[in-house]
Amino acid sequence: MKRCVQCGERFGGSAWRCPSCGFSPQQHDGVLSFCEPQGIDGFDPSAFDPLAQLEHTSFWFRSRNRIIVWALRRYFPDIRRVLEIGCGTGFVLEGLRAQWPDLQIAGGELHMGGLLHAAERVPGVELFQFDARTIPFDAEFDVVGAFDVLEHIEEDEHVLDEMYAAVKPGGGILLTVPQHPWLWSASDEHAEHKRRYRRTELLRKVSTAGFVVQRITSFISLLLPAMAVMRLRTRLSGRQFDPHQEHQEAQRATRVLERIVDFERSMIARGIDLPMGGSLLVVATRT
Repeated sequence: MKRCVQCGERFGGSAWRCPSCGFSPQQHDGVLSFCEPQGIDGFDPSAFDPLAQLEHTSFWFRSRNRIIVWALRRYFPDIRRVLEIGCGTGFVLEGLRAQWPDLQIAGGELHMGGLLHAAERVPGVELFQFDARTIPFDAEFDVVGAFDVLEHIEEDEHVLDEMYAAVKPGGGILLTVPQHPWLWSASDEHAEHKRRYRRTELLRKVSTAGFVVQRITSFISLLLPAMAVMRLRTRLSGRQFDPHQEHQEAQRATRVLERIVDFERSMIARGIDLPMGGSLLVVATRT
């Protein structure tokens, strides 16, 4: 079902014109837009260009994709339709398409700059420009994913409510977020994060939205000491944070770092819930 972002009316059919208030989304560069084309203030759209360049070579993005694919296979083996909110440049969408060529995949993003990259990366995938606080779907998807998105939004609990509405009964959500407030650093400020999550905090917010949590575990756990040292070193040095330098340092050990995170994934697949780490993975269902 579709849901009007203006009046909240639910309606079906192939047309997007609301039968109640007449609202119809505009189309920009082939993408249906449910919000202002320029997105919101305080974000530099040009950031998507370097991001699209580094994702394929980053151990973090590649390793996270493999964890996402594993979790979908394990907890949602019969999925037919998936929505990723905050899809950015389409790196996750591209990974899903490679694993499930016949899966109906859709991506939503606030910023048109990211969607243009996603359209090039994954031709034929449904792409929408919308605010995650107003998702224009009702009980439409088997799984809705948000991968390192919630920490960017002040009203994260409202976004979880919107995800609940967009998921079919019996479906679920898949989340990744940065963990541990004590790890807060210039890197989080550069990324315009609102928070890093405590496990109990995320569990509470997901459950309050109506979901039943099936699995929660940390990852980037074995690398946590090194991550903490890097954050502390930058803080004590007083140097300005340089994201390109951080990426270059990780690049020197990409294969080793990927193997470490892949080992963590094998532990998680065996049922081991890692208690601490740079990130949290949550799988939850709508009963």
